[in-house]
Amino acid sequence: MSTAVIRADQLSKRYQRGMAGTSGLLRDKLALAFRAPHRLFRRERKESFWALKDVSLEVQQGEVLGLIGRNGSGKTTLLKVFSRITRPTSGWAEIHGRVGSLLEVGTGFHPELTGRENTYLSGAILGMAREEITLKFDEIVSFAELEQFIDTPVKHYSSGMYVRLAFAVAAHLEPEILLVDEVLAVGDIRFQKKCLGKMGDVARAGRTVILVTHQLNQIRRLCQRVIWLDGGKLRQTGPTATIVSAYEEDMTSGGPEDIRPVEGAAQFLHWKLIGENRTSDHILPSDGETSVSFMLRVNEPLKAVHHGIGLYDQDRHLLWGNSLDGVTLEPGLHEFRYTLPTLPLRPGVYSWRVALYDAGVRIDDWECVPSMHVVTIPITHYRDEAAGFLNIPSTVEIVPASAGS
Repeated sequence: MSTAVIRADQLSKRYQRGMAGTSGLLRDKLALAFRAPHRLFRRERKESFWALKDVSLEVQQGEVLGLIGRNGSGKTTLLKVFSRITRPTSGWAEIHGRVGSLLEVGTGFHPELTGRENTYLSGAILGMAREEITLKFDEIVSFAELEQFIDTPVKHYSSGMYVRLAFAVAAHLEPEILLVDEVLAVGDIRFQKKCLGKMGDVARAGRTVILVTHQLNQIRRLCQRVIWLDGGKLRQTGPTATIVSAYEEDMTSGGPEDIRPVEGAAQFLHWKLIGENRTSDHILPSDGETSVSFMLRVNEPLKAVHHGIGLYDQDRHLLWGNSLDGVTLEPGLHEFRYTLPTLPLRPGVYSWRVALYDAGVRIDDWECVPSMHVVTIPITHYRDEAAGFLNIPSTVEIVPASAGS
């Protein structure tokens, strides 16, 4: 029977904005009195908002939990409560076990101390003996790739160096609960993939992980369950596939704001998936025949112009492209309909780009919104760094080799 290591009941956190620009210290009040005495005793307008409101949940020992939601939905605030950085305004949370957190660049390290000293300090905060930290130290430094800088004060580190060390410490000092926020986006792509592999190892070792990221393919790969926060409230929770699909549907539901105002000689207005291989206008569920429609409004006659199209992953790698020269169009609406016999993409977020040029002069060049979400079941290598771009099924047969072959 699993044991809950985190319990939250009616958890709420309220902040105030629009407050006066002084800290409340005497020196700040005196400075304000000299600069603008009329403001010293003026009542400043304060506005409250709830970053979290009545959130109740449980996280089980050994569970890998994904936390998703739009910017400002309360994800980081919730992790700060769990890591004891922030106290809730109301409600309560119980956390059982050592917590390692990687929430913001700068959290947890003292800038005047070296990387070595901060590593030992972080381990001591987690309740580890010095001997335990020493056993892990070389592995931490190697993972962070900071052998030449480990005795340099971290205030001199770049943001990437800081994150590499912070993640290495958080993942290797074996906290029972690991909290990871979008801070990994600061590192380069290669190190992000390295971190994902390590988080997979941590999860397989039976420790509890809560992961916040907008990279939904990472959520699919690592998490058994997902919590969706919306406006500070718990909107939905359940199995990863179900909740992520519902979230993608909500993000790509479209609306009038996705239609571009028409400008210039011609402009692409909107795009959508068409045909049978789709679950909504912008969600691709499988790798069968795929048709994509791009609507163009032409205001002035176009003669022998160039049209280009590209498909990109979330790291801006160009996955597929094509072009057409000598396009002639009369004023009115025109649909560019592309049909691909197969589109074997791994789960994730992708974007289209369509363009029109006349002798090298831009008519329109549109990074299409919203993004396209691919929700196929991953069938390639379980590690992102070894899986490649495509989600192609394969079979392997191992047979004895004949002599001399």
